Order: sequence, then structure tokens, then C-alpha cells
Amino acid sequence: MALAKTVWGHIQNRDHRVMRRVNRWKAPRWIRYWMIAATRIGDGWLWYSLGIMLLFFGGPNRFAAVGAAGAAATAGIFVFKALKKISRRQRPCHLEPHCWSNVLPPDQFSFPSGHTMTAFAIALVISYYYPGLEGPLYFLAASIAVSRIILGMHFLSDVLAGAVLGSGLGLASIVIFAAYGLA
Repeated sequence: MALAKTVWGHIQNRDHRVMRRVNRWKAPRWIRYWMIAATRIGDGWLWYSLGIMLLFFGGPNRFAAVGAAGAAATAGIFVFKALKKISRRQRPCHLEPHCWSNVLPPDQFSFPSGHTMTAFAIALVISYYYPGLEGPLYFLAASIAVSRIILGMHFLSDVLAGAVLGSGLGLASIVIFAAYGLA
């Protein structure tokens, strides 16, 4: 138990150091626009649009791809909502003001990043079925993850946990769909 508290203390100290640096960084205008756009892209409308486009133009893998991505994203929603209720970790924007961002958080708690979890779950699944989309999807997922830190919505560890959990959910969804012959 003492080791866990020491490790958590180290993570939290590092998170707060990164938060203070980021919250005081007056980023160039192009980075500000990119981060705000990335976080808005992660709000969900892009994933719904991608799903609809794949259903119409996705070829023979379209139902498996959209089904597996939808399953991973839906499972992710339940996971991140449960973990947020358990952790009750305050967001960086609630602890210290940000020098230029005024984006409001979608909910009260920080751990883990739901935007990041969803982005990595969907990116992994869709890039499995459509390898040609891998580069743009992972660029979007990484941009969404970084934007959550830069905008003061999440700590670094929230985003890292979201990326790992999202990737795990995406992989599990692919395996389940393949095991049941849905892939």
C-alpha cells in the first residue's frame, strides 16, 4: 500500500508540473486553433460521420468495421464513466486557470480521458479493417489526446490511461468480432 501511494504521489506531482507549464504557455495561434479543432473533432460528430460514410462506401468489411468500432466506443463510455465516478479526480482547469483556453469540460471529473479513450478505440478498430486510414486516424487520435492536455481538460496520466484503455477496448472488440465470425 505504501508503494502504491508513493507511485501515485510521483505520478500526481509530475502531472501537476506538466499542468502548470501547459496552463501558462501562450501557444502560437496555429497551435491554439489546432488544439481547439482537435478537441471538438473528438466530441463525437466525426466518429458518427465516419461510421455513416463507411456504411455507405466501406465495401464488404463495412458492417464488421462499424460494429466493432461502435462496440468498442460504447464499452469505452461505460468504462470511462465508471472510472470517473470511482476516481473523482478534479480536472486541471478546476485547479488552476488556463492562460488562453476557455473550453468547458463535458463533465466534472478528469480520470480517464473519455475523448482519448474513444479516439484510440475507434482508430485501432477502423485501421484494422482499413489499413490505408491508419495514418490519418492515429494522427487524429494523438491530436485529440494532446489537445485535452493543452486545453487544461486532463492531466497527462488521464490521457495516457485513456489511450491504453481505448486501445485495449479496440483490440478486444476486434478479437470478439473475429471469434464470432463477424469480422
